[in-house]
Amino acid sequence: MAGRGKPTCFADFWQLRAPERRLLLWALLIALLGYLMLLGAGPKDGLDLQLGALIPFLVYLGAFLSAHLLLVLARFRGDQLLLPLAALLSAIGLIAQSRTGIFASPAPGLDKLILAPLGVALMLSIAIAGRNGRYRLATRATWLWAGLSLLLIALVLATGQRYRGAVYGLGFITPTELLKLTMVLFTAAFIDRHLKSLSRWPGLLPPLRRLWPLLLVWGLLLAMLLLQRDLGLVLILGLTLLAVLAAGTQHPGYLLYGSALAAAAGAAVINVFAHGQRRIDVWLNPFSDPTGAGWQVLQGLSGMYAGGLWGEGFSEARPRYTPIAESDLIYAVWAEELGFVGSLLLLLLFGLLLARLLTLAARARTPFGVMAATGVATVLSVQTLLNIGGVTKALPLTGITLPLISHGGSSLLTVFASLGLVLAISDGEPVKSRKGTAAKASNLGRSTGKSAAGHQRSSRAKG
Repeated sequence: MAGRGKPTCFADFWQLRAPERRLLLWALLIALLGYLMLLGAGPKDGLDLQLGALIPFLVYLGAFLSAHLLLVLARFRGDQLLLPLAALLSAIGLIAQSRTGIFASPAPGLDKLILAPLGVALMLSIAIAGRNGRYRLATRATWLWAGLSLLLIALVLATGQRYRGAVYGLGFITPTELLKLTMVLFTAAFIDRHLKSLSRWPGLLPPLRRLWPLLLVWGLLLAMLLLQRDLGLVLILGLTLLAVLAAGTQHPGYLLYGSALAAAAGAAVINVFAHGQRRIDVWLNPFSDPTGAGWQVLQGLSGMYAGGLWGEGFSEARPRYTPIAESDLIYAVWAEELGFVGSLLLLLLFGLLLARLLTLAARARTPFGVMAATGVATVLSVQTLLNIGGVTKALPLTGITLPLISHGGSSLLTVFASLGLVLAISDGEPVKSRKGTAAKASNLGRSTGKSAAGHQRSSRAKG
């Protein structure tokens, strides 16, 4: 990565973020080839290029090229791998969604086309606004994040509508997706403010005197989510709380007690809530009700089985037989088209993204940065695991979307906003602070040198 010095000429300026540019161009080339293959596989007479069919790809292309150019113009010095990875996963999402018929009309609706550019713009805004250590300003709004989270879930419960066992916002949107970011910010900011006291346990129990406000907010939030029957989000946020606590305090007791409480709470939820018990029953034996509760799981498994090792090929699969193919079960559509090999490549890309997030969390220079990046990495990791595990029947189906792949505005915008936060954290601390530190080190070196020289002169005089 280039140094912090300002570019001295246009060539130096253009070389900013050169590794990112090369990786991004490869990602866009792969996206173009995949999209053209998808269009060409449809009509029997060959490739039928029409402007209406190319609009989704052109919008996608413009969004990510503009993102890179704006980062260069802003002289952004953060990580250069996150944007290409996000572009490549978004390209896979674009191709998979096109196969499900999201952009099937001759003129796709603006609401479908604007999601990706809006998400990229949100990511850039957060990354540039939070660079040079300004992301730490989020710690000043600790209780604002908590209040916003509780107010959001309360409004959904009061004004939402129930569908398929869960409560949605007006227009069947899921504004609770925003909790994956606001609760990470609240938890990281709270722990950062009380880091010393939370890291020192007086005995076998944690410092409950400092911990109880955090536990109270989380208890209220998780209770309202249980009323909403969003068990997947409860699991994601619960595991994120444990990960952020462990990353910030570095005390193993939080993981031990948290794991025990999570296991007990999970058993209680399954026994108390009939919705959770039905999910477990369907997971263990979907053939008990193949045309009802188990139909969704069995259709997804049938599609993946049909894909085999190499897949049915573009336009040869039948995603119309997969329920909620554009959202919950989009992984099954991808596996049916490209088989086990294509699914393995998709998992590899997710592994690279999540590994990069954890690497950036470890490199963060402030405790708040470490915890916030760890929280984002945990949310995306658990979300990916729950979606793919549910589709493959390794875990109960929870209705969680696949990040950057599934169609869904709230989920996509939240993922891009979270990546923008990690980009801001990767940019490091203010330049002035580093210059001041370097100047202090230089002055200290000069004073040390003068002292050593004086000591040598006095030694010679004595000799």
